[in-house]
Amino acid sequence: MLSRTRPRPRARAGFTLVELLVVMALIALLLSIAIPRYLNSVEKSREAVLRANLHLTRQMLDKYYEDHGKYPDSLAKLVDSRYLRSVPQDPVTGSSETWVVVVPDAPEQGGVQDIRSGATGSALDGSAYGDW
Repeated sequence: MLSRTRPRPRARAGFTLVELLVVMALIALLLSIAIPRYLNSVEKSREAVLRANLHLTRQMLDKYYEDHGKYPDSLAKLVDSRYLRSVPQDPVTGSSETWVVVVPDAPEQGGVQDIRSGATGSALDGSAYGDW
């Protein structure tokens, strides 16, 4: 005689709630480590671009002074004279209109001797953006 065995109940396919919670906790842990590093790297890159823009613009102001014997009247004059393609953008403020212009001591020397960032706040190293 054939013995009849009861068919086993099938195991349900899928994940349990505990398994899903463990996976979500691991993802949250990894994100809590990765996001601050990402945001820090974004801030470092903004500061690097700001330093590069300041350096380049200051070089062009010096070259303009060497060529013309005085500083330009405005940053737009550097663009008009083809020393720059465009007025660079301050990456911290997101605008090319926020530069703080430093005028020379003698007014006959022109209008823009130096520029500084118009951004408020401090860099990652603790120095103020306006002091660069």
